[in-house]
Amino acid sequence: MQRTELAELGEFALIKHLTQALPKHNDTTILGVGDDAAVVAYPPEMQTLLTTDLLLEGIHFDLTYTPLKHLGYKAAIGSFSDIYAMGGHPQQLTASIGVSARFALEDLEELYAGLRLACDRYGVDLVGGDTSASLTGLCISITCLGMVEKGQAILRSGAKPTDLICVSGSLGAAYMGLQLLEREKRVFAGEKEGFNPDFAEREYILERQLKPEARQDILLALRSAGIRPTSMIDSSDGLASELLHIATESGVGVRIYEDRLPIDHETALMAEELHMSTTTVALNGGEDFELIFTVPLAQLDELRTLEGIRIIGHITEASAGCFLVAPDGTELRLIAQGWPQEQAEQA
Repeated sequence: MQRTELAELGEFALIKHLTQALPKHNDTTILGVGDDAAVVAYPPEMQTLLTTDLLLEGIHFDLTYTPLKHLGYKAAIGSFSDIYAMGGHPQQLTASIGVSARFALEDLEELYAGLRLACDRYGVDLVGGDTSASLTGLCISITCLGMVEKGQAILRSGAKPTDLICVSGSLGAAYMGLQLLEREKRVFAGEKEGFNPDFAEREYILERQLKPEARQDILLALRSAGIRPTSMIDSSDGLASELLHIATESGVGVRIYEDRLPIDHETALMAEELHMSTTTVALNGGEDFELIFTVPLAQLDELRTLEGIRIIGHITEASAGCFLVAPDGTELRLIAQGWPQEQAEQA
């Protein structure tokens, strides 16, 4: 395949090439790519949400098994998830990249194809960014702007005793997908030729790691049912860590129940194969981008009408602490252990 060296284009031609013919999805975008800054304008009854993420090669992703298009998609999804976790809707995205000499124009086209796909799928405008040379590999900085009605942002600080603790989807799948990819990478390193990775019947956990989705659907379902969570956060750093954030910011305690943790069949099989506890995986496996939220007990009936949401426990007084309750009644203190990608790659 022919590869176009980035030096042949120069910075401005590269940016123009990567961002040409970007569609506009939102009326809040007045001017996108093409000037010194983008111009956005939100209605006076709305407030602005802003989130940013920095992704570094060798720390947050490994290009041995991460296609660049998937990387671009996932980078955007992580920022969208942060906006949804505040009860808002993402509107604009900027993407800045640092790139070393080993990358060609075609590589960056793939990365931007993933960014564009995510923006098109979620109705977000890609309005700018920057490029720079890098001596160490690929780095990506994502900034996302969103909007929420004034006073309606869902914070981590609103949980109250007796609130129900809920989670969307399943937990631990992305981390098990990462462990599978790391295992096959190690096998590949020891093979001289003829290596075929073994991904049979593991499509779900691989997709959760390489091409996750943000849970806009859950936010819309809650709104349609008339349910406004008292607190909410996404599961990018793992269930235990995120619940401890809510407990700290809200000044409350937490009780969740081990037998209520939502764990997918493929996740459980992979954990068993790797001799790992499914409970540990569910508590500490990050990057699932599910929504973790609390709802008043009085809205239990409304919650039960919604699909894809599991009630896993309840909020207590702060003095009761934060615990996982085993099926036999044993209480285990929640610890924010986490499973960051860099830890897995160094294992």
